[in-house]
Amino acid sequence: MIVQDGGFGSLSRRSTIKYLWIGLFLAVLTWSGINPNDQITWMLEVFPAVAGAILLALTYRSFRLTSLLYILILAHCIVLMIGGHYTYAEVPFFDGLFGAERNNYDKLGHLFQGFVPAMIAREVLIRKHVVNGRWWLSLFVICVALAFSAFYELIEWWVALLSGEGAHAFLGTQGYIWDTQSDMACALIGAISALIILSRYHDKQIEALDTLPE
Repeated sequence: MIVQDGGFGSLSRRSTIKYLWIGLFLAVLTWSGINPNDQITWMLEVFPAVAGAILLALTYRSFRLTSLLYILILAHCIVLMIGGHYTYAEVPFFDGLFGAERNNYDKLGHLFQGFVPAMIAREVLIRKHVVNGRWWLSLFVICVALAFSAFYELIEWWVALLSGEGAHAFLGTQGYIWDTQSDMACALIGAISALIILSRYHDKQIEALDTLPE
């Protein structure tokens, strides 16, 4: 009998998807690192993706995540690697998009910065039985996502203080004085959207994960 994991399926299929995940991650990472617009910015932007991938590898056996979460994390890593390659202010197709005066690829990045951490927090909180009640769960998930976004803004500030002008591409403010506030607003929208769109499907995957063989 095949035990389903909301998308992973049998052991052989899970193994195939695992290697596809690794292959796609390494392919985009390699492309991203070939002649990036700014080498320092590339390292700063790609570092969270690489660190996240290492953490996933280290915890794969002890705390395996749902297939949904692995896919979302990969998508977030790709967003980071694209931004690292071009710098967030120069990603193609986002210049003047919908009549905007700036390149808003960074806003897409911050939507993901709320969306994906929210789902990570939700899974950990549910599976570790940290919070009782759906409303408290949603509140904690949103708070974690906002805290993550705020901490990232602090990291950008610290980098700016340490590297001066060299942090301009990493900050990606493009002269917009409300950039930090709008970044956090995008993360908030991403977190709320994740809860509204994916909560039911995520619940089914978490339930199926309990029956998944090692």
